[in-house]
Amino acid sequence: MDRFQEMQIFVRIAERSSFTLAADDLHIPRATVTNMVKRLEARLETRLLERTTRRVNMTQEGEYFYQRCLHILSELEDTESTFLAKNPKGLLKVNLQGTLAQHFVMPYLDDFMTRYPEIQLHIGVDDRLIDLVKEGVDCVLRAGTLLDSTLVAKPLALMPQVTVASPKYINKFGLPTDIAQLADHVTIGYRSKEFGHQTDLDFMVEGQQKQVVVPTNLFVNSADLYTGAALTGLGIIQVPRYRVEQELAHGRLIELLPETPPPAMPVSALMTHRQQLSSRTRVFIDWLQERFHHHNTA
Repeated sequence: MDRFQEMQIFVRIAERSSFTLAADDLHIPRATVTNMVKRLEARLETRLLERTTRRVNMTQEGEYFYQRCLHILSELEDTESTFLAKNPKGLLKVNLQGTLAQHFVMPYLDDFMTRYPEIQLHIGVDDRLIDLVKEGVDCVLRAGTLLDSTLVAKPLALMPQVTVASPKYINKFGLPTDIAQLADHVTIGYRSKEFGHQTDLDFMVEGQQKQVVVPTNLFVNSADLYTGAALTGLGIIQVPRYRVEQELAHGRLIELLPETPPPAMPVSALMTHRQQLSSRTRVFIDWLQERFHHHNTA
């Protein structure tokens, strides 16, 4: 095993805080990982990792070695990517927001896999906050304005949004014809570690964004629950149009105040500040940008 491989394994152990998870990510036996660390520490004559029954932590020397490994591996991958940009290979771990994955990624994924047959793609689906480093994820795809300033966002699209409610709700509360009437209505709140607590409704009025305070007594923390609550008549919601196109077409949801729509919702690929993009991550993000551009121009 060469020293660059040792560095790659050590970095993965440090980021995953686990020998087992690092071995799983790299598709090598756990014993190989354990023996590599022993040989590395023996050669450097210093302890790099502290092992407990539950977790692996870096020593002060291990932290220094980790930072140096990141720099060296980044330079190596950047140099190689100059020659391998047309043929990236290796493991790529991404995490996608559920409805974005369903509508914009999974139906077209065979195109990406055909273009880059030597990339082994691992996909997770979540609405929750992801710790990219600890969970070994290369990038995530999310919609909304992110609160976490430790991540770098690559804008991919602006999704038109709509304000909607169910016929059952309208029968009970009436059909608002002006945003001033929303004081007599109720909305459904959305809570997320990534995007905070969203309760007010936003509208574009004569080119300016206006926020309207609307009462709410129901909060949810997933996109499916948010739409589901609206379908059962529990309140008004604002969502990207693509998410409720079928419901609007079949009359299960009704668009409200179409002359003053919500502002468009940004969709972004997110990476860590320290991350030097691998060629695998770069081509995946470029492919996502293609997909959203195609959707917006179709």
